[in-house]
Amino acid sequence: KTIFEEVRNSVKFVKEIEEEENKLNQNLLDKNLDKVTHDKFAEKLGLLHSKMEESEYYEINAKIEKILMGLGFTTNDLNRKTSELSGGWQMRVELAKILTSANDLILLDEPTNHLDIDSLQWLVKFLKAFKGAIILVSHDRYFVNSICSKTLEIYFKNVTFFKGNYNDYLQFKEERDIRLKAELRDQQKKIKQTEDFIERFRYKATKAKQVQSRVKQLEKIDRIQIADKENKIHFRFFDSIQSGVLPIKISNLSKAYDDNLVLSQINLQIERGEKVALVGPNGAGKTTLSKLISQKIKPTSGNIELGHNTFISFYAQDVVDNLNLENDIISELAQSDSENTIPQLRTILGAFLFNGDDVFKKIKVLSGGEKSRVALAKVLLTKANTIVLDEPTNHLDFDSKLIVQNALKEFKGTLIIVSHDIDFLKSIVTKVIEVRDNKLKEYYGGIEYYLAKREEESEDSPNKSILNNTDQKLTRKEQKRLEAERRQKEHSATKDLKNNISKIEKQIEEFENKKNILESDLTKEEIYSNSELVKKVKIEYDQVKNELDSKYLEWTELQEKLERINNELNIAS
Repeated sequence: KTIFEEVRNSVKFVKEIEEEENKLNQNLLDKNLDKVTHDKFAEKLGLLHSKMEESEYYEINAKIEKILMGLGFTTNDLNRKTSELSGGWQMRVELAKILTSANDLILLDEPTNHLDIDSLQWLVKFLKAFKGAIILVSHDRYFVNSICSKTLEIYFKNVTFFKGNYNDYLQFKEERDIRLKAELRDQQKKIKQTEDFIERFRYKATKAKQVQSRVKQLEKIDRIQIADKENKIHFRFFDSIQSGVLPIKISNLSKAYDDNLVLSQINLQIERGEKVALVGPNGAGKTTLSKLISQKIKPTSGNIELGHNTFISFYAQDVVDNLNLENDIISELAQSDSENTIPQLRTILGAFLFNGDDVFKKIKVLSGGEKSRVALAKVLLTKANTIVLDEPTNHLDFDSKLIVQNALKEFKGTLIIVSHDIDFLKSIVTKVIEVRDNKLKEYYGGIEYYLAKREEESEDSPNKSILNNTDQKLTRKEQKRLEAERRQKEHSATKDLKNNISKIEKQIEEFENKKNILESDLTKEEIYSNSELVKKVKIEYDQVKNELDSKYLEWTELQEKLERINNELNIAS
């Protein structure tokens, strides 16, 4: 399916309307119908068309286009197959499906992880205008503060629900912690007094009843718990050799991957001590530029010069491949840090959500996110005077981000960060470089200055009017007529093809089930311990697999044929 089709097919009411309309049209084509029955079907079709007018059916295509473009897709992308997309872009398609279908409630779990700043800001505006309820889980402080009017906290198995955004929550949390500390001191004092009484009179028969009463009192006490204040964890960068005045100088640089030009004839100078954010649409070349600066890849043409005594440390999601899988976490960190003691390293690892005995886990058993946190900790503990970070906050919670943020603010060297986390960048960077359309544009100010300038520049942008007025391109009557004509042509031209595709999909499902059963059989002791049975099952498995491959190939060919027909119909209309 194309991106547009994937989103449109997910809209339940559209699917139901079109299925009912097709069914009624099929019934009306029956020449054997008597007049009464024919009129009955015609009346139902008329009522359905009235329902289509009352709903947003005729506006749905424009709505989908608007949402997809808001999430960073271009008009040309709409007819691309979803199978061509990376995981991050496929997540945007899933988000578009939710936003398109939303009526009363939207549930979102970390929706900003794969967005750039442009699409993040668009999503904020969309959700603020949404009339229904929104429940979201997010570690993006800017996003949460922009949208939420209530906050739910899970704290030691207790759920607290109160009015206010994340900033309001922090104030509430501070006041609560002060109160809980006072209550905890009083409680501990009473517990000690009770324990002293029990210990003192435990073996006196005359006090046995009172001792038992005090023991029961202790058992009934609901003990106050206070979480460790992770944001007290602090680490500092090692003193490093000062670099030259210009640690990075780029001259007439271009970078292409085969025929795909990413950067074209760019020039850039970064001065010692600058803290720079690289921003721009996903796929524009931010990661490519960060890897070029870090000498991880070479330019197609042009030069990158590293200044005198420039030592670079680089973090990106793929640096986890450089971790030693046989090491435990603390040993891996100790290899790049000979100055901190083991207790100090354990404290630092607490900032990256590794507490207690977690620090002795082997790297090989960690999840992708946990490995990323270990890699980030290693990068931040090196003696480099220039640090390049590509999306460092993706696997950090609020407290961990604050610790890293404070450390980077104090870093005396040169810092380059690729990030869409506005709140994280806000107190760190003093310069923004936008990567867009193969070029760079410099903004001499922080991230808030950049956002304000972008807002000014977008006021006169033709894309803004396209996004806001997509649904006004055609009159309602024209939309209805063209949509009806398109559906009728599509139904006539693709009916048999769709039936064949449906039949093959059922066959694929049957073969998949057979394949799963045979795979399960091969794990059973009574089979894998018998070489004859293994051979028999293996032969059957190979036959099923070959049939399955053949059906998938047939399905793909029919889908491509269907897509060609639909494209021809769309062009003709």
